[in-house]
Amino acid sequence: MGIKKTVSVLGLGRMGSALANALVGEGYEVTVWNRSGDKPTPAGTKRAATPQEAFKSDVVVTCLSTYDVQQPLLTNEIKTLVNLTSGTPEQARATAQWAKANGVEYVDGVIMAVPQQIGTASARILFSGNENHHVLQAFGEPVHLGEDAGLAALYDLALLGVMWSVFGGYLQALALVGSAGIAPGKFTPLATDWLATVTTFLPEMGAVTQSRNYETDVSALDINVSGLRLLTEANREQGLDTTVPQALHDLFERAQSNGHGAHSIASVIEEIRK
Repeated sequence: MGIKKTVSVLGLGRMGSALANALVGEGYEVTVWNRSGDKPTPAGTKRAATPQEAFKSDVVVTCLSTYDVQQPLLTNEIKTLVNLTSGTPEQARATAQWAKANGVEYVDGVIMAVPQQIGTASARILFSGNENHHVLQAFGEPVHLGEDAGLAALYDLALLGVMWSVFGGYLQALALVGSAGIAPGKFTPLATDWLATVTTFLPEMGAVTQSRNYETDVSALDINVSGLRLLTEANREQGLDTTVPQALHDLFERAQSNGHGAHSIASVIEEIRK
């Protein structure tokens, strides 16, 4: 790659510090900045007293808490902005428009990893906008999603939605079996095996939502609405909160009421699309 460029990292939370450490490990000259002085300076980096000092680097990587924190810092003094601050697709697109108007090269990315994974092959960095940027390779495996700057945030929230749904369902399940004295260690192996089976249905389900042909000879929505009713009742009988199963039941039942009772579960997406 030749002489490695100078990089500044704005934000020294756990993730920002991990990013700075990874850049140092790859031989970059790294400057760091944080709003408060209570965060330690990562080894091998130079501490900037102001954002303007940090903007002198060839590349500025932002890993801040919100776009509201980031927005006031942005200036056309930045040469290249690699934005790893979490936000919505529209926030990313607005920042991309600002960058274009101000002559700033822009890359929008999201980190699908925990801080401890940064700098390893297990860290996946989804990014959009500019098709390639060398600093991302220091953090993990970069995956380019397209020129639309909002795609990284869109994928991020979609994937996190899957994760949060699984976690919510798992915790609800633990509470349910726990009401009968069953320990997590006994239940969890069955749950992980079941999840492995469930994920095998996703490719076909995805294809069905695209074709919108919801005919099925496997498991009609009617059956699943009944099952969700039983799940909700069982949780209520055990004195548990029923927010999660009730919400799913109501969503599935709405699709059933709108003519999808004999169709596959994939037909529920028509209610979500509304």
